[in-house]
Amino acid sequence: MRIATYNVNSITARLPRLLAWLESSGTDVVCIQETKCSAEQFPYEQLRELGYEAAVNATGRWNGVALLSKVGLEDVVTGLPGGPDYEGVQEPRAISATCGGVRVWSVYVPNGREVEHDHYGYKLEWFRSLATAVAEDAAGPRPFAVLGDFNVAPTDEDVYDPAVFAGLTHVTPAERAALEALRAAGLSDVFPRALKYDRPYTFWDYRMLAFPKNKGMRIDLVYGNEPFTKAVTDAYVDREERKGKGASDHAPVVVDLDLER
Repeated sequence: MRIATYNVNSITARLPRLLAWLESSGTDVVCIQETKCSAEQFPYEQLRELGYEAAVNATGRWNGVALLSKVGLEDVVTGLPGGPDYEGVQEPRAISATCGGVRVWSVYVPNGREVEHDHYGYKLEWFRSLATAVAEDAAGPRPFAVLGDFNVAPTDEDVYDPAVFAGLTHVTPAERAALEALRAAGLSDVFPRALKYDRPYTFWDYRMLAFPKNKGMRIDLVYGNEPFTKAVTDAYVDREERKGKGASDHAPVVVDLDLER
């Protein structure tokens, strides 16, 4: 089974590229973030033509998540159980389902904006709710993983220059402690290989030639429990998909599993 996580930065803007990538990559399950469309606007039919079912949690604003699967979508849970609201609503940042015997979550963790902003406190609260919500599955016997845009670089080695990010979100001790608490629920970081250079960055800003200069961050992560990580045969960042006109500012992270291992 091939599973990927991909922040598409608008599925409608990126649809031709996404469809081409799905055909060429042979991916069975894709965790999508930042759909930037409502569930009603989601391109179900185009994806169905390629053999994918879709489960969607989206309201049409700048976030939204989805799961695409060729191997079944069972027991879909929309949203983060027990998760916090922001400005009176629970934003569409999580969806989970069982796909071919593997339980997966697609998550788009709040950005946090600035350390002094109330969105930063919301981000930390969201992480605490996520750790609670996944604890049972993380400790269970079934392969389980949380995949998505976590908006946190786990270590200083996961950003091109730690000095550039000093005092900013994505690298603060509290955010990294939230990741550690999530791993403590029974999950491990499935560390991907880079297709170029020495670090597997997953995000490069559109500005200031960040991508060609490889000024990136590793913030799109795959956290799996022991039955999941034991089945991993390969993991990589598909950096090629970040190239060219109309690309997302994120690259897909792809994980290959042998569930018979």
